[in-house]
Amino acid sequence: MQIAILAFDDVEALDLAGPYEVFTTAARMAQRLATEAGQPLAADSPAHWQVLCVAETLRPVRARAGMTLLPSHDFSQCPRPDLLLVPGGVVDAPSRSPATLAWVQQAHEHAKLTASVCTGAFILAAAGVLHDQPVTTHWEDVADLRQQHPSLKVQEGVRWVDQGRLITSAGISAGIDMSLHLVQRLGGQALAERTARQMDYRWLKNPA
Repeated sequence: MQIAILAFDDVEALDLAGPYEVFTTAARMAQRLATEAGQPLAADSPAHWQVLCVAETLRPVRARAGMTLLPSHDFSQCPRPDLLLVPGGVVDAPSRSPATLAWVQQAHEHAKLTASVCTGAFILAAAGVLHDQPVTTHWEDVADLRQQHPSLKVQEGVRWVDQGRLITSAGISAGIDMSLHLVQRLGGQALAERTARQMDYRWLKNPA
């Protein structure tokens, strides 16, 4: 499974790095669980998950607060993702970028799951991925999301909203909890719990 996480200037570093850590750790733990059980890896085992950091170009991305990130793929190189994840941050530029919006829309069309963290919901809405379904975002940005995209049913006081193929989450820690929720959906409860334990992270499983 190909997991593509969008990177852009002024991305919130933990919005990107938190889910990245969850999915890469889950792949390692799937390998470890199979080894401990003495079982061969199935072709669709989470141990084979590939996590990609994707940006418009391969130049370094300057995250919010100045951290520099190096994308592994640009839009033209990225394989079709099975899971697309759009982090938040300062999203004014990517929400107006024709190249970014076109890639997000195309990636979503082929993905089995599309998710956002925090203000990443604004990018999904600008790309036409979100229309009139229940969504959430960071508490500080709820009013702006409602104003800019009045057809969305923006929910407050929840950590994530799972609409099946589309999942949106609130702030940084909620993005990590949502990612563990996706590990549970895709790889099972045992793998999600082992991943959270390996990360020494207290996983809040309830989205409310």
